[in-house]
Amino acid sequence: MGDITPDAIESYVDAHLAARDAALAAVEAQGKRENWPIVGPAEGTLLHILARLVNAKRALELGTAIGYSTTWIARGLAAGGELLTVEHNPDTAKLAGENLRRTGVADRVRILVGDAREVLKDLEGPFDLIFNDIDKEVYPAVLPRCADLLRVGGVLITDNVLWSGSVANRRARDASTAAIRTYNDRLAADARFLSVIVPLRDGVSAALKVRA
Repeated sequence: MGDITPDAIESYVDAHLAARDAALAAVEAQGKRENWPIVGPAEGTLLHILARLVNAKRALELGTAIGYSTTWIARGLAAGGELLTVEHNPDTAKLAGENLRRTGVADRVRILVGDAREVLKDLEGPFDLIFNDIDKEVYPAVLPRCADLLRVGGVLITDNVLWSGSVANRRARDASTAAIRTYNDRLAADARFLSVIVPLRDGVSAALKVRA
């Protein structure tokens, strides 16, 4: 559970989601059992819906973890689509690959191992959807490149943008909170985007690129 909405509300939201198939439910259970920072079913469903709404055929994820959010996005891609997902830790990338085979999306996902800041330099756009969920202190550094790689009409989704509410607490001055505040401020001020922060779990922002 997140720290933005009461647990009872989050439980109610989750109770009104479509049932997950056995393979995806197993990855979800693994995330809870092993304390992986997965997005959870409500946010996963949101990612899936947004991928379908923009008819995403080429998507990018920063932060693969065990492949849970990866699966949600990949399952929302248009026919023939591909998701590139970036994972810094090679052991985690291997684990994700196993889960992506389990959930049936390995044929449409390519895992890139490395520092997202460096990987982004070598990627070519445009992308229809980008999901940003890497180390929070790196958020401001990757925003300009993500904005450039996204097509007009595409959507940039970012996780943990409320950071347990600390972004609204003036006394919170840790590096992660400061970085997320900077990221949120820059995205909100960017005239290329129409963005909103949704208080789902730990805060999710969705930004539609409306102009080049």
